[in-house]
Amino acid sequence: MSQADYVALQNPPYDGISQVVFSPKNPDQLLVSSWDTTVRLYKVGETDKESDLKSKFEHRAPVLACAFDNESTHGFSGGLDTYVRQLDLETEKITQLGAHDKTISTMSFARQSNALATGSWDRTVRLWDPRSSSTSCQTSSHQTPERVYFVDTVGNYLVAALASRLFAIYDMRKMDQPMQQRESSLKFMTRSLACMPDGTGYATASVEGRIAVEYFDPSPAAQEKKYAFKCHRQTIGDTDCVWPVNSLAFHPVHNTFASAGSDGTVSIWDHKVKKRLRQYPKFDAPVASIAFSCDGTRLAVGTSYTWDEGPDGANKYPAPWVGVRKVGDEVKPRTK
Repeated sequence: MSQADYVALQNPPYDGISQVVFSPKNPDQLLVSSWDTTVRLYKVGETDKESDLKSKFEHRAPVLACAFDNESTHGFSGGLDTYVRQLDLETEKITQLGAHDKTISTMSFARQSNALATGSWDRTVRLWDPRSSSTSCQTSSHQTPERVYFVDTVGNYLVAALASRLFAIYDMRKMDQPMQQRESSLKFMTRSLACMPDGTGYATASVEGRIAVEYFDPSPAAQEKKYAFKCHRQTIGDTDCVWPVNSLAFHPVHNTFASAGSDGTVSIWDHKVKKRLRQYPKFDAPVASIAFSCDGTRLAVGTSYTWDEGPDGANKYPAPWVGVRKVGDEVKPRTK
């Protein structure tokens, strides 16, 4: 796959991409986790030749999630083998921090509390202190009513998207029980989740081409502002084709957000005025994961087969690909 506006990263994963995530401090560092049982650390340059695969961490099973710590000296990973691992990005040493009882589906490093949050199909959200010198770095475990699909954090908020279209919202300073429990505004299974950088809410998306914008404030006035809309759809002939929204990412400066779908497109949205700002040229494979760099100047895109069409569909698409493009005024909110 070749896209003129992107820096293509060499030696991408050879199986499905589960997550791309930029360093919170260095816009040149990108982690990519994959079903090929690896996490890869890339240095992102201005051109293909200036970009480089810095290290590759091998795992025992497919990796579904990865994250950076605050200093970007370590990464974290989790997946089908249930282990939470810390990855030393300088020495390439892998340290096992602990484990869930079932597959780890998601993780997020909480910047404010300096803690790693993980979610699992074992119906728990767990917090970890990687600096702990004890045998297990797990600091707490919290039961949820359903399997955990996604977690994201902003400030002291932790949002967990669960099976059966449920959401649990926690205050990380008091994790004994959720401060709010909600049912999704969308009718179908949750596929992605991202918190707003300004700390006021989050966006979530479903397998049925819809995005919902939600707010933490439970007051009626704040809840009146929430809404949902259709996206990643196309009419082909007489057929309305609908694709899953696989990934959401908020811009760290402008609080706009990007969505990525199995239709192969990435769109930029201004949720305040309920408008799409830009749709980038379509890829010839589903977009599995996206992420903005910490300074908001770059967008990373990972494309690969995403199992929407069953195992036989994998032969329809090109090999996995990871690219990074510069972003400009198209990510800025519209002035009224």
